Amino acid sequence: MTEQKKLKLGVIIHGVGGNISGWRHPEIQTDASVSLDFYKNRAQKAEEGKFDLAFVADGLYINEKSIPHFLNRFEPLTILSALASVTSNIGLVGTVSTSYSEPFNVSRQLGSLDHISGGRAGWNIVTSPLEKTALNYSKTVEEHPNHPTRYKIAAEYLEVAKGLWDSWEDDAFIRDKESGVFFDSEKLHELNYKGEYFSVAGPLNIGRSKQGRPIIFQAGSSEDGKNFAAKEADAIFTGHGNLQDAQKFYKDVKNRAIAFGRNPDEVVIMPGISPIIGKTVEEAEQKYLEIANLVSIEQALAFLGRFFEHHDFSQYPLDEAFPDVGDLGSNSFKSETDRIKQTAKEQNLTLRQVALSSATPRTPFIGTPEQVANRVQEWFEGQGADGFIVGYDLPSSFDDFVDLVVPILQERGIFRKEYESDTLRGNLGIPYPINRYAKEVVNK
Repeated sequence: MTEQKKLKLGVIIHGVGGNISGWRHPEIQTDASVSLDFYKNRAQKAEEGKFDLAFVADGLYINEKSIPHFLNRFEPLTILSALASVTSNIGLVGTVSTSYSEPFNVSRQLGSLDHISGGRAGWNIVTSPLEKTALNYSKTVEEHPNHPTRYKIAAEYLEVAKGLWDSWEDDAFIRDKESGVFFDSEKLHELNYKGEYFSVAGPLNIGRSKQGRPIIFQAGSSEDGKNFAAKEADAIFTGHGNLQDAQKFYKDVKNRAIAFGRNPDEVVIMPGISPIIGKTVEEAEQKYLEIANLVSIEQALAFLGRFFEHHDFSQYPLDEAFPDVGDLGSNSFKSETDRIKQTAKEQNLTLRQVALSSATPRTPFIGTPEQVANRVQEWFEGQGADGFIVGYDLPSSFDDFVDLVVPILQERGIFRKEYESDTLRGNLGIPYPINRYAKEVVNK
């Protein structure tokens, strides 16, 4: 009898939150985005709920219209290293750009986090959509790579990283004091990689971890993004407004994984959700309105503009049809801007409607604990998700999910009551990656 497949859960720790005005709510700690205590509390609460991972997002360009959380926040690998010392089982996943960093440095940093945490590190690969990011890296806007090129760079970057993480075979370090042999030289391997975008000799100056190497996350939903995820990612962070869209994405990516010769069960798809829970439906709705009503139309327009290279939408009439902005956004948040433009056209939405719905989306995961648990189970069993990355506008919303919804999911047998492993790979059910050089020996 096969064991029932279990739901996977992560939490995104987002400081003062992803809502452009949520920081004004009385419950919000206004310096949460740079508060170690806040991050520790959230990670430990998630571990209390037996969550698979804590996720820290990032970006490399801001301006005065950016979401408040983006203006002043921790660098992911730094804060995750701190969280490693105050947690024991929960995975620690951070965003690092492949467009504006170097493979050797990042492979070393992630390898270090993997050792510090005892095999709980994960890397969310992003390609940095905003063109003006280039200005922070001694480049011009024109030198910002286009969408397809960014994914070509990412593919080569990951190839280098995986090669560097295989620099040392698992048992390379002998550390024998009597013989004076610290390592087996036959189990140290130079990479000597030369590609279109990178030239890296190696070897990496840190060995493999308890889980072999960090788990690879990917968070893109464009055609290039889905292909990259299906070929390379262990887990995928995505987002959908309804079950039908989630099922379509799920089936598409799983089929692409099969086409790449992969086991689709080893590609974990985790949509982001922001549950709102009340003792009654009415109480949950009131909680949603408390946040939504903090957002002015001017702020909503600024929020919308970020997806379109910080385009100024205030120049258009609010109550007329969403403006034709052409290909604007196609080289930044492509899948999101394509979705916004398509939805606006199909539903004949005004600019005001598009801006407010983007800035204050109404989650389908809203209601009583039982109703939210039902929706989670529906998406999970309906092949819309293997798990979820749980976000929240208010810290109490996450507490409610852990305290009220998770026990229902556990009672129904679809979520763990105890961790299966002390590594992220083990808890996600992703097979251990055999070192490429050890594999060559086995195959002889």
